[in-house]
Amino acid sequence: MMKKTLLGATVAIAAIVPSIATAQKVQSGSRNGLSYTATSRIIGQTSTATVATGGDPRYLALNSSGYSGSVGMLMTYANGDRFVCSGTLLSDRRSVLTAGHCVSNGGGQKAADLVRTQVIFANDAVSLSDASIYTLPAGTVAIDVGRYIVNSNYTGEVIDQNDIAVLKLDSFAPSFAKAYEIYTDDLKGAEFNVNGFGTRSTVGGAQGNTPPFNAGTGRRRQGNNIYDYAWGDSLFEGFFTDETNGRNFFGTADVEFSYISDFDNGLAAQDQSRRIANALGLGAIGDANFANTGVGAMEVGVAGGDSGGAAFIDGKISSVNSYGLTFGASFGDFGGGLNAGWGEFSGYVPTSIHQGFITSAIAAGVPEPTTWALMILGMGAVGGAMRRRAKTTVRFA
Repeated sequence: MMKKTLLGATVAIAAIVPSIATAQKVQSGSRNGLSYTATSRIIGQTSTATVATGGDPRYLALNSSGYSGSVGMLMTYANGDRFVCSGTLLSDRRSVLTAGHCVSNGGGQKAADLVRTQVIFANDAVSLSDASIYTLPAGTVAIDVGRYIVNSNYTGEVIDQNDIAVLKLDSFAPSFAKAYEIYTDDLKGAEFNVNGFGTRSTVGGAQGNTPPFNAGTGRRRQGNNIYDYAWGDSLFEGFFTDETNGRNFFGTADVEFSYISDFDNGLAAQDQSRRIANALGLGAIGDANFANTGVGAMEVGVAGGDSGGAAFIDGKISSVNSYGLTFGASFGDFGGGLNAGWGEFSGYVPTSIHQGFITSAIAAGVPEPTTWALMILGMGAVGGAMRRRAKTTVRFA
C-alpha cells in the first residue's frame, strides 16, 4: 500500500455553500504528515461583479443563453438561520438536482432542523436585470420543496462522490424554465460549462472572494473549465483511494469518482492538477498527462453558494458542484488560501455514476401533507445525533 504523503503541503477543502448564511461543514485532520482542513463552501479570470459596477459581462448566465432552469435555493432552519445553494431543474419539471450537503448532514436524511426550502426561478426580466434572486424581486417564482431525496451513501464528509440529492417541488416549475437531461459519458479531459448563484469577485482569480474583493450571492454566473481527473484515476495507483484502518486519503467517504478541475490563469505555476500529480512519487505523470494551463478568458472556479449547481456538456448535466480544495501555495495556489482564486481545485459529483438514483428520484412522488408530517417526525429522531453545520452570516450585494 502506498504511503499517502505530500511533503510540505497543507490541504484546505471547502464544500461550495454560502448563505443568507453560508452553510459550512468543517472537517480537519492529519494523515501521514499531511494536514488538512475541510469546510463546506463563479469566480472568473476578471470581475464577476454586476456589469453596472464594472463586472465582465462574458460571465453572465442569462435565461436566453439556456440557463432558465438553473435555480437558487433558500433553506430556512428552525432557529431562523437561512442558507443558500444552487440547483437544476430535471426533465419531469418537478424535480431539482442539487448537492446533498445543501440539505443533509448525511445518512440519506434531510437535516433534522431544516424546516423549509424554497427553490427560486428567475424569469427573463430578472435574468436581464441581474438582480439578486434572494430578495425575491418581481419576476421570481419561489416554490417550496415537498420531499427531500438524499443519496443514501452520502456520509456528510466534504469530499464524497455521493454528495447528491433530488428535491421534489410542491408544484411544477414555471413554463419559462428549461429542464435538462443527464450526461452519462466519461468526464476525464472533457471541457464543460458550469454555473451557479454563489459568491462573486470584484477582481477575479487574482483575489478570488477574499474580502474586500468578495461580492454577494444571488446573481447567476457561468464559465468553462476542464475535468482534469478523478481521485481514483488509475495513474495514481490508489494514492488517494487505498484505505488504512478504514480511511482513504481524505476520510471514509467514497472518492474514486470525485472529479476536480483546477482554476488556471495561463501560467504553469498555477497548474495545480499537474503539480499534485507530479508530487505523488510516481514520476512526472502530471507533466505527461495533465499539463494544461486553462481554456483562456472563460476559465472559472466555483465558489461558495454555487454548491448544487450544474456543469453541462452538450447541454446536459454532467456533474453537480460539490467542494473547493487547495494544497497551498507550494502547489500553485496563487493566493495561498482557500478563496476560490487561481490555482485552487473545484470538486464535482458526476451524474454518470448516479443515473439510477436520479431516475428513481424523478419517478418518486411528493407525499401528501399528513404523510410528510410523519416523515419529519421520523427524521427528527435520526437527525438529532447528526453533526450540526457551522453557520456564518452573509450579506446581499
